[in-house]
Amino acid sequence: MIDDPWQEGTSQVKRSGGGRRVKVSADGRGVVSHAGTALLRELAVETGLAGEVTATLVDTYRGLPVHAPGQVFADLAVAIADGADAVSGIEVLRDRRALFGPVASMPTAWRLLDRIDEPHLGRVRAARAEARQRAWQAGATPEPGTELRIDFDATISIAHRPALGTRS
Repeated sequence: MIDDPWQEGTSQVKRSGGGRRVKVSADGRGVVSHAGTALLRELAVETGLAGEVTATLVDTYRGLPVHAPGQVFADLAVAIADGADAVSGIEVLRDRRALFGPVASMPTAWRLLDRIDEPHLGRVRAARAEARQRAWQAGATPEPGTELRIDFDATISIAHRPALGTRS
Protein backbone atom coordinates (compact mmCIF):
# COMPACT_ATOMS: atom_id res chain seq x y z
CA MET A 1 0.00 0.00 0.00
CA ILE A 2 1.31 3.48 -0.81
CA ASP A 3 1.77 5.79 2.16
CA ASP A 4 -0.89 8.44 2.61
CA PRO A 5 0.73 11.92 2.83
CA TRP A 6 -1.98 12.99 5.31
CA GLN A 7 -1.36 10.05 7.67
CA GLU A 8 0.48 10.88 10.85
CA GLY A 9 2.72 8.43 12.67
CA THR A 10 4.26 5.22 11.48
CA SER A 11 2.74 3.91 8.27
CA GLN A 12 3.47 0.29 9.23
CA VAL A 13 1.34 0.44 12.39
CA LYS A 14 -2.34 -0.42 12.12
CA ARG A 15 -4.56 2.59 12.75
CA SER A 16 -6.23 2.76 16.13
CA GLY A 17 -9.75 3.49 14.90
CA GLY A 18 -9.65 7.27 15.19
CA GLY A 19 -12.03 7.66 12.24
CA ARG A 20 -15.78 7.41 12.21
CA ARG A 21 -17.07 3.85 12.40
CA VAL A 22 -20.59 2.59 11.80
CA LYS A 23 -22.10 0.53 14.60
CA VAL A 24 -24.69 -1.98 13.47
CA SER A 25 -27.41 -2.82 16.00
CA ALA A 26 -31.01 -3.96 16.00
CA ASP A 27 -32.26 -1.82 18.88
CA GLY A 28 -33.93 0.80 16.67
CA ARG A 29 -31.94 3.64 18.25
CA GLY A 30 -29.60 5.87 16.32
CA VAL A 31 -31.24 5.02 13.01
CA VAL A 32 -29.78 7.16 10.25
CA SER A 33 -30.29 7.25 6.52
CA HIS A 34 -27.33 6.48 4.26
CA ALA A 35 -25.59 4.33 6.92
CA GLY A 36 -24.93 1.58 4.38
CA THR A 37 -23.13 3.99 2.11
CA ALA A 38 -20.90 4.99 5.01
CA LEU A 39 -19.72 1.38 5.02
CA LEU A 40 -18.71 1.73 1.36
CA ARG A 41 -16.72 4.84 2.25
CA GLU A 42 -15.00 2.93 5.04
CA LEU A 43 -14.28 0.06 2.65
CA ALA A 44 -12.48 2.46 0.29
CA VAL A 45 -10.21 3.52 3.14
CA GLU A 46 -9.64 0.04 4.61
CA THR A 47 -8.72 -1.55 1.27
CA GLY A 48 -6.25 1.25 0.59
CA LEU A 49 -8.18 2.57 -2.42
CA ALA A 50 -8.49 6.12 -1.05
CA GLY A 51 -4.80 6.26 -0.13
CA GLU A 52 -3.66 4.83 -3.45
CA VAL A 53 -5.77 7.28 -5.47
CA THR A 54 -4.47 10.15 -3.34
CA ALA A 55 -0.88 9.07 -3.98
CA THR A 56 -1.68 8.77 -7.70
CA LEU A 57 -3.17 12.27 -8.02
CA VAL A 58 -1.25 14.32 -5.45
CA ASP A 59 1.28 15.37 -8.11
CA THR A 60 -1.50 17.30 -9.89
CA TYR A 61 -1.72 19.77 -6.97
CA ARG A 62 0.62 22.69 -6.25
CA GLY A 63 0.49 22.03 -2.51
CA LEU A 64 -1.40 19.73 -0.21
CA PRO A 65 -5.12 19.77 -1.06
CA VAL A 66 -7.70 20.44 1.66
CA HIS A 67 -9.54 17.22 0.76
CA ALA A 68 -7.45 14.15 -0.06
CA PRO A 69 -8.09 13.29 -3.74
CA GLY A 70 -8.66 9.62 -2.93
CA GLN A 71 -11.34 10.47 -0.39
CA VAL A 72 -13.11 12.78 -2.85
CA PHE A 73 -12.91 10.00 -5.43
CA ALA A 74 -14.37 7.52 -2.92
CA ASP A 75 -17.10 9.97 -1.93
CA LEU A 76 -18.13 10.34 -5.56
CA ALA A 77 -18.35 6.55 -5.85
CA VAL A 78 -20.41 6.41 -2.65
CA ALA A 79 -22.77 9.09 -4.00
CA ILE A 80 -23.26 7.03 -7.17
CA ALA A 81 -23.93 3.89 -5.12
CA ASP A 82 -26.48 5.94 -3.17
CA GLY A 83 -28.33 6.80 -6.38
CA ALA A 84 -26.65 9.98 -7.59
CA ASP A 85 -26.65 10.42 -11.34
CA ALA A 86 -24.56 13.60 -11.41
CA VAL A 87 -21.55 15.06 -9.58
CA SER A 88 -23.97 17.23 -7.61
CA GLY A 89 -25.02 14.05 -5.76
CA ILE A 90 -22.00 14.47 -3.50
CA GLU A 91 -23.99 17.18 -1.72
CA VAL A 92 -26.15 14.48 -0.09
CA LEU A 93 -23.04 13.24 1.73
CA ARG A 94 -22.13 16.79 2.75
CA ASP A 95 -25.57 17.11 4.35
CA ARG A 96 -24.78 14.10 6.60
CA ARG A 97 -21.63 15.44 8.27
CA ALA A 98 -22.31 13.52 11.51
CA LEU A 99 -22.11 10.28 9.52
CA PHE A 100 -19.52 11.05 6.84
CA GLY A 101 -17.37 13.77 8.37
CA PRO A 102 -15.99 16.43 6.04
CA VAL A 103 -16.92 15.90 2.40
CA ALA A 104 -15.65 18.01 -0.51
CA SER A 105 -17.94 20.41 -2.31
CA MET A 106 -19.29 19.78 -5.79
CA PRO A 107 -16.80 22.25 -7.38
CA THR A 108 -13.93 20.45 -5.62
CA ALA A 109 -15.23 17.13 -6.96
CA TRP A 110 -15.34 18.57 -10.49
CA ARG A 111 -11.77 19.85 -10.15
CA LEU A 112 -10.67 16.37 -9.06
CA LEU A 113 -12.26 14.81 -12.13
CA ASP A 114 -10.56 17.39 -14.36
CA ARG A 115 -7.18 16.29 -12.95
CA ILE A 116 -7.59 12.68 -14.11
CA ASP A 117 -5.93 12.78 -17.53
CA GLU A 118 -4.97 9.69 -19.56
CA PRO A 119 -1.75 8.82 -17.64
CA HIS A 120 -3.46 9.32 -14.29
CA LEU A 121 -6.50 7.31 -15.38
CA GLY A 122 -4.31 4.25 -15.88
CA ARG A 123 -2.82 4.72 -12.41
CA VAL A 124 -6.28 5.14 -10.86
CA ARG A 125 -7.37 1.89 -12.53
CA ALA A 126 -4.28 0.15 -11.15
CA ALA A 127 -5.06 1.49 -7.66
CA ARG A 128 -8.60 0.15 -7.95
CA ALA A 129 -7.28 -3.26 -9.03
CA GLU A 130 -4.87 -3.36 -6.08
CA ALA A 131 -7.66 -2.48 -3.63
CA ARG A 132 -9.89 -5.17 -5.13
CA GLN A 133 -7.06 -7.70 -4.77
CA ARG A 134 -6.67 -6.77 -1.09
CA ALA A 135 -10.41 -7.25 -0.57
CA TRP A 136 -10.28 -10.64 -2.30
CA GLN A 137 -7.32 -11.69 -0.14
CA ALA A 138 -9.27 -10.65 2.96
CA GLY A 139 -12.04 -13.10 2.03
CA ALA A 140 -14.41 -11.07 -0.14
CA THR A 141 -13.79 -13.18 -3.25
CA PRO A 142 -17.02 -14.22 -4.97
CA GLU A 143 -17.50 -17.86 -5.87
CA PRO A 144 -16.08 -18.71 -9.32
CA GLY A 145 -18.65 -18.16 -12.04
CA THR A 146 -20.84 -15.92 -9.90
CA GLU A 147 -21.08 -12.18 -9.57
CA LEU A 148 -20.61 -10.20 -6.40
CA ARG A 149 -23.50 -7.95 -5.46
CA ILE A 150 -23.43 -5.58 -2.55
CA ASP A 151 -26.91 -4.27 -1.74
CA PHE A 152 -26.92 -1.52 0.87
CA ASP A 153 -30.54 -0.55 0.36
CA ALA A 154 -31.82 0.20 3.84
CA THR A 155 -34.84 2.31 3.08
CA ILE A 156 -37.36 2.27 5.88
CA SER A 157 -40.89 3.06 4.76
CA ILE A 158 -43.65 3.39 7.32
CA ALA A 159 -47.10 3.11 5.83
CA HIS A 160 -50.42 3.55 7.60
CA ARG A 161 -53.61 2.04 6.32
CA PRO A 162 -56.92 3.54 7.31
CA ALA A 163 -59.11 1.27 9.38
CA LEU A 164 -61.82 -0.60 7.47
CA GLY A 165 -64.97 1.41 6.99
CA THR A 166 -63.24 4.82 7.33
CA ARG A 167 -62.42 7.34 4.66
CA SER A 168 -58.84 7.89 3.72
